[in-house]
Amino acid sequence: MPTKPKLIASQSDLPTASPQRPMTHKPVVPAELPQAQKPYEALDRMAHATLAKATSGLSPSVLAEAWMDWATHLASSPGKRLELMEQSVRIGQELWAASLGFSKPEAAPDHRFASERWEKYPFNVLSLAHQQSWQWWQDAMTGVHGVTPAHEDLMSFVAGMISDTTAPSNFALTNPDVIAATLAEKGENLVRGAKNLAEDVLAKTGTAQLAGAQPFEVGRNMATTPGKVVFRNNLIELIQYAPTTGTVRPEPILIVPAWIMKYYILDLSAQNSLVGFLVAQGYTVFMVSWKNPDASDRDLGMEDYRQHGVIDAIGAALAITKAPKLHAVGYCLGGTLLSIAAAAMGRDNDTRLASATFLAAQVDFTEAGPLRLFINDSEVTLIEDMMAEKGYLSSDQMAGAFALLRARDLIWAPAIRDYLLGKRGDAFDLMAWNADATRMPARMHSEYLRKLFLNNDLAEGRYHVGDKAIAVSDIRAPIFAVGTEDDHVAPWHSVYKLHLFADTDMTFVLTSGGHNAGIVSEPGHAGRHFRIADKPANASYRDPDEWMAETEAKDGSWWPAFTTWLDARSGTPVPPPKMGSDNGKYAALCDAPGTYVMQR
Repeated sequence: MPTKPKLIASQSDLPTASPQRPMTHKPVVPAELPQAQKPYEALDRMAHATLAKATSGLSPSVLAEAWMDWATHLASSPGKRLELMEQSVRIGQELWAASLGFSKPEAAPDHRFASERWEKYPFNVLSLAHQQSWQWWQDAMTGVHGVTPAHEDLMSFVAGMISDTTAPSNFALTNPDVIAATLAEKGENLVRGAKNLAEDVLAKTGTAQLAGAQPFEVGRNMATTPGKVVFRNNLIELIQYAPTTGTVRPEPILIVPAWIMKYYILDLSAQNSLVGFLVAQGYTVFMVSWKNPDASDRDLGMEDYRQHGVIDAIGAALAITKAPKLHAVGYCLGGTLLSIAAAAMGRDNDTRLASATFLAAQVDFTEAGPLRLFINDSEVTLIEDMMAEKGYLSSDQMAGAFALLRARDLIWAPAIRDYLLGKRGDAFDLMAWNADATRMPARMHSEYLRKLFLNNDLAEGRYHVGDKAIAVSDIRAPIFAVGTEDDHVAPWHSVYKLHLFADTDMTFVLTSGGHNAGIVSEPGHAGRHFRIADKPANASYRDPDEWMAETEAKDGSWWPAFTTWLDARSGTPVPPPKMGSDNGKYAALCDAPGTYVMQR
């Protein structure tokens, strides 16, 4: 069994009624975002920004380079071309036989063609033709001798995405469910669909708002766990939640969520709030609520987020509770930031972490899922030029990128339901949270894409905090890491790579669900399961597939296993601390959920 390789390393309006702590770190314009000193360079950046708007932020050169690689090698591969020709002839014969009734079309299971109407002619032939065409294009894009694997993956993804746009389910005249609804309702479904489309266009462009009370609202039926904002600076509000038990563990829990979305993914409704669950288990919980940045925050960088987000929050939580240590929890990008902060603390002999928990968080970005397909220097440069105009990456641009990763479920299925069938999907808390997106400061997002996604500096020992490099192996606190089986943002194999870099005791959990639903997995949620295994610091490495095969699945939520793990690393319960301090910079400012989460 192989041993773990060693890492080589030398390493928006603000409230005015309440006081704010000024930042001492002065942002410096980074090398990758220089101020244009020549008019020609400024002209180029303007042209790139204009191009980015037309392509939704995707660099044409990324696709052109991949296509050229594929086309050149396909042109010099006569065997592959003959194979594709043979396959296309065979597909044509099968479809012709099915059309004439000589054979029964048998399409592969596909939720788009699940109703019984798709089993009747001609719709059964249409669905089969689409599936076989989709597979033909996948075969055409892959297995071409000599094509760079990254280009092959990108061409396969793009071909699949384009093929999905032509699916017969997407068109009223070739979707039997839409035809049946139109006949039964005498076209009323299409009238409602046109109305839904007009409403969505107006809401998307900001020229109109959805009328009436919305089914889910922050502070009314989402993010309702009682608490107080006990600290605020120009980047975060820190929420302390009120205890519900007579005693609490002396070590508080600090949660650092991603700033791509609002924090209340972890405090959704009363029945599925991770915050509420942890409070009920006898923990004092603190939550970082990030400001939604605007143009004035363009120069905020990763160091600002570490220092004025994580480190300031740690200091506040420990000062309020008077505890020497706390349990830190980071989710998604917040987990990556926590790993940076924890590594710097370990390097500097800062022992204030009792444990570090990483939920669907990556420290190595070489296998970072479908998003990795589009990230190269050209794409990052285009995004930087696009952000330079406004000073941030807009929420629409972020949401669009994630929707493309699952276009069948996040683009086409809602379009068919809303605009062809004239129905609206039932609202639920996770969907409402998903629509409440945030912006990304230009400098921070540039540093994140270049240093982490593009150059993989954190995993390779080149990421600096202060004037020294850090390494994940410097983290001294025990680690609890969670990956989710169906994660398209942080694939669990990528999350699992933390085993390669950490030199401390680690417990790894693999849970059912995706990037969000797998983490929001409250006890009692039907159909959930998880695997869990401990790895001492001196144990040998197991690859992820071996780990999965040898680790038995358990039914239920992983949350109770998490609190059991925390309990074993916490002290004897004590009386709950006060909500903030009586006065000074940690005095309670307002009720949870605070003001930053309300910013649009």
